[in-house]
This record gives sequence, structure tokens and C-alpha cells, in this order.
Amino acid sequence: MSRYLFLSLSLCLPLAQAAAEAPSNDAHDLAYSLGASLGERLRDEVPELQIQALVEGLKAAYQGQPLALKNERMEQILAQHDAQVSELAAKSQTEAALENERRFLDAEKAKPGVRQLADGILLTELAPGSGNKASANGSVQVRYTGSLPDGTVFDQNQQPQWFRLDSVITGWRSALTQMPTGARWRLVIPSNQAYGTEGAGDLIAPYTPLVFEIELLGVAG
Repeated sequence: MSRYLFLSLSLCLPLAQAAAEAPSNDAHDLAYSLGASLGERLRDEVPELQIQALVEGLKAAYQGQPLALKNERMEQILAQHDAQVSELAAKSQTEAALENERRFLDAEKAKPGVRQLADGILLTELAPGSGNKASANGSVQVRYTGSLPDGTVFDQNQQPQWFRLDSVITGWRSALTQMPTGARWRLVIPSNQAYGTEGAGDLIAPYTPLVFEIELLGVAG
């Protein structure tokens, strides 16, 4: 026998022995993988979970054995748990949205030429005006563009359009009563002066500040 062939067979033998000693067990690996996946999810969702009770319930249900709790009790407990998870998720989303709004407003405040009105609206004068100002119950004729913080335009009208101030968001009503006719302003309106905790359909999420460029063309009333 060639010594090279003998050497090749000698090298392959330990690998073959290792494979024989540790045969593949797909059923075991599947069960373990399912357990690991479930464990990772439950670790995040229920940090104080009693593992032994989990195993007891899993085993009894899987094997069709009598359960230690009545169905009504389990449904009640699971419903309470789902409600708590939903509440925590909503709270986390709200906190994240508020933090994003705070950062955006802080960055806008730091820009040159920005001044803050008493209600928190940020104003940059793009062009001055010298005409009359609207009353709180009056109407305004404007051209405008509305954008989200990321620059996405959600509404615009470059044709002159009339609005009653008692029918627009609080931020518009507050700013436009301080704006002289002929002026063009850039306004950053905090969410509590816009669509607040509810948002506006699919266009504007809750707690979203809005950016408007508005040119005031006329006032009435």
C-alpha cells in the first residue's frame, strides 16, 4: 500500500470515529432550538418568570395531562399579562417619540435666526411683512408647505387658499395671529400645538412636531 494512501486513511479515521460517537439527533436539536427561541422571547417579556412552573405547564399540556389551573383562571391571567405587555409597549413607544421630539426641537432652537414664541413654537422669518394681522376668529389667505421632521412633505398648497383660524391646528392659530400680512415664516410647531397624542391618520404619528413654511397673503374678519 502506498504510504501516502495509508497516511490519508490515518487522518480520516479520527474524524470518522468522532462522527460515529456523536450522531446527529434532529429531534433533539429541534426541541432544543424551540426551547431556546421561546426562552429568549420570555426572558425579555417576563424577566421574573418561574421556569419550573413553565416546564410543568408545558409538559402537562403537551402530554394531555390534567392541568393544575382551571381554564377560566388561565384565561384571566393571560389576558392580564397581555394587557400589561401592551401597556408597556405603548409606554416605551411614547417615551421614544417624546425623546425624538425633544432632540428635534433642541436642534431647531440652535439654528441661527430662530426665536421661540410663548407657546413653544419656533419661528424663523424668511420675509418680512407690514400688513394687518388676523384676529383669533378671523380668516387668513395663505400659501404653505407642511413637512415632517425628516423632511417628508405631507401637505402643501401653492395656490392662495383661505382658512378660518378656528378650524386649524392650535399652532397655526397662535402663530398666524402674530404674523403681519405679506410675511413668510418658517414655523416649527411642537406636537402639543399640532396633532398631539392622536396624530393624524397614517400621515402624522402621535407626538410628531411639524414644520411649516407659510406666506400670509391676506386677512379677513
